[in-house]
Amino acid sequence: MEIELRGISKHFGSVRANHNINLNIKPGQVLGLLGENGAGKSTLMNVLSGLYAPDAGQIIVDGTEVEFSGPGESIAKGIGMVHQHFMLVPVFSVAENVILGNETVGFGDYLNLNEARQKVKEISKAYGLHVPPDVLIEDLPVGLQQRVEILKVLFRSANVLILDEPTAVLTPQEVEAFFGIVRALRDAGKAIVFITHKLHEILEIADHVNVLRQGEVVGGGNPADFSEADLAELMVGRPVSFTVARTPAKTGHPILRAQDVSMHTDTNDICLEKINLQVAAGEVVGIAGVQGNGQTELIEAICGLAPIRSGTLTFEEQDISSLSVRQRHQLGIAHIPEDRQKSGMIGTFSVAENMVLNAYYESDYASGIEIDWQKAHEKAAASCVKYDVRTPSVFLPAGSLSGGNQQKMVVARELERSIKLVVAAQPTRGVDVGSIEYIHKQLIACRDAGNGVVVISSELDEIINLSDRIYVMFDGRISGEFDNTTGQADRQLIGLAMAGAGKDVAA
Repeated sequence: MEIELRGISKHFGSVRANHNINLNIKPGQVLGLLGENGAGKSTLMNVLSGLYAPDAGQIIVDGTEVEFSGPGESIAKGIGMVHQHFMLVPVFSVAENVILGNETVGFGDYLNLNEARQKVKEISKAYGLHVPPDVLIEDLPVGLQQRVEILKVLFRSANVLILDEPTAVLTPQEVEAFFGIVRALRDAGKAIVFITHKLHEILEIADHVNVLRQGEVVGGGNPADFSEADLAELMVGRPVSFTVARTPAKTGHPILRAQDVSMHTDTNDICLEKINLQVAAGEVVGIAGVQGNGQTELIEAICGLAPIRSGTLTFEEQDISSLSVRQRHQLGIAHIPEDRQKSGMIGTFSVAENMVLNAYYESDYASGIEIDWQKAHEKAAASCVKYDVRTPSVFLPAGSLSGGNQQKMVVARELERSIKLVVAAQPTRGVDVGSIEYIHKQLIACRDAGNGVVVISSELDEIINLSDRIYVMFDGRISGEFDNTTGQADRQLIGLAMAGAGKDVAA
């Protein structure tokens, strides 16, 4: 099935999301759709999937113009969209999620789950998805949940798959496996639209690329004809630096110390075992490791989100092991969470309300028992300008922002106050190349202002580019410590420590 988009335009009030866009989507091809957060990629695909009606333009399917009044009509035409934020019911099984809205009914109007399970198994085997049909979604890792979303659209006989930022929450290992699935779908004759802002992914997986900027197509062609720098400049409209400019750290006294910190899960399994580390004023400390080796628990321990079993956490020579999240916040610990949707914001709240989520009770915003909303709105507007949070109004719901702008909103809230330490977990997850450059600059500026910075990231390049010292975690322990003051830390040794080989490596 071949689709042509001709002159598609879409506005939201005074905001121009798409303007006169022309695209061709062909079977047996991966079309890479590249652009900054807010460039109009998702809006364009929401038009194609029937979620939005275009203000102008045509959708041509196999030579015939069509109009979609809703997603059901788009699905009926064989178009399926896998959204950036999964639309799964956690307490339902894989099979139940796949058939939701398209249930197979047997004799007496009873749900025929056996038939659904069998079809899920067949599709899963055919495309190498390897997802068990009876497992609950909440028990699956993120990478397998992504596959369930693909199963949902294949179950509905989709010939065109729109993948919206499909690797935003995947580990490098999961991305590699996911690319194998995409290639299998392409080789089976499916048309794939791969929406991303990650340049290396486009160069690796796409057969054709189109670049959007401010709602318009500004370039495209064979990915082999472009370098990452070429694509980045098309996206942003200016040359983009892929390295972080940082002067040598001027480290001061230790701000944070963890001494023999251990933590157990609810089932009494060890998730942190005798962690010893320290963070000084004026330095960036990176925490590297494959996701799931204790990094999340370390964040929770530092920020007070979960109790430690033993050991001591010291902040500015004060034992904070038993202090609450708010108490640690008031001492000057900022936290950029690894999942902005779950832990960093409330999507139905306005941008302004999200900007004061952690400070609404402070004297800057509180007047007696009421919030001074004028101050809150003024502060939010100023922070949006300073941190390049692109929104027409601070009164709009934060959930209406693109993923990258949501991330910059969270970063702005955490850094625009008096802090001494920032714990930044996956700070650029789901963020475009221009925003990555900007967030990195803000973290280095925070360091240069004399604060301690902890960066936890599954992206090794990010860790090496930002960090003055690097700890590696494996299986809940520190498996290596590396000096990176020259930015030339030994990647091979770090990789060995990440794999648990040669534990307790130091360099």
